[in-house]
Amino acid sequence: MRVGVLMGGVSSEREISLRSGRAVLEALRRKGVDAIPLEVGEDLVQRVLEAKIDVAFVILHGRLGEDGTVQGLLELLGIPYTGSGVLASALAMNKVKAKMIFKASSIPTPDFVPLEGAKAAPFPLPWVVKPASEGSTIGVTVVEREEDLGKAVELARRYDQEVFIERFIPGKELTVAVVDGRAFEVVEVAPKTGIYDYRAKYTPGMTDYLIPATVPEQKREEAKALALRAYEALGCWGCARVDMRVEEGGRIWVLEVNTIPGMTETSLVPKAAAYEGVSFDDLVLQMLKGASLKVRR
Repeated sequence: MRVGVLMGGVSSEREISLRSGRAVLEALRRKGVDAIPLEVGEDLVQRVLEAKIDVAFVILHGRLGEDGTVQGLLELLGIPYTGSGVLASALAMNKVKAKMIFKASSIPTPDFVPLEGAKAAPFPLPWVVKPASEGSTIGVTVVEREEDLGKAVELARRYDQEVFIERFIPGKELTVAVVDGRAFEVVEVAPKTGIYDYRAKYTPGMTDYLIPATVPEQKREEAKALALRAYEALGCWGCARVDMRVEEGGRIWVLEVNTIPGMTETSLVPKAAAYEGVSFDDLVLQMLKGASLKVRR
């Protein structure tokens, strides 16, 4: 079985995808898998066709890689692939659509409003202005004053014309990895600068990751249950990561689901797996086996 590790892509998260892809490739090879790197860009279709792979390990982030596009291509080609299918990928990538599903499923998610022009939100400051379809906190701004909204919207629209405003939830940042329907222990994300931005995410030493999270066990179990509900509501498959915040009073809010979470040395899913006794190499192999079990034609 020949496995192609799809990495790179054309989104703003290309460099993170390459780092994740190289780590996955090395893990597969250590496990004795015949794996080849497929560093793709605009030539994605040609590269996949020429490689003659049996299975695709998709570690692309952002547009055209995480939004159902590549998944649809692989479906048409009859190539099994890791991770969620076309619909779940598309829904999770668009945070507005995902939040609509969360609300319809009675999954607590912060109030939000899609933005048309730089108008105020119908809930109190501070606000979080986000591109609808970006990852790695790219283009995200916390707005403390209404007069700063315009600049935040301008930044977000550099990455996506669809922008929304979300109510800011003060408290702790939590994340839960879900692999094949199993929720791992809750991770607390504690950036030393106070803001979990792109630098804090991908620069070693800038963020502390506490496992288990410093919240009561009952709340950790609640977070895991909510993660599974969000995963299932979107129809996810394989590995995903559910990001949340917990208020001081203990209420937990689901922010988003990442269907292709990072697999770098600072990434959260490998950290959660290690706490559960699952090595990085074993985690990668488990993700690959998930693709082998379900070919979506």
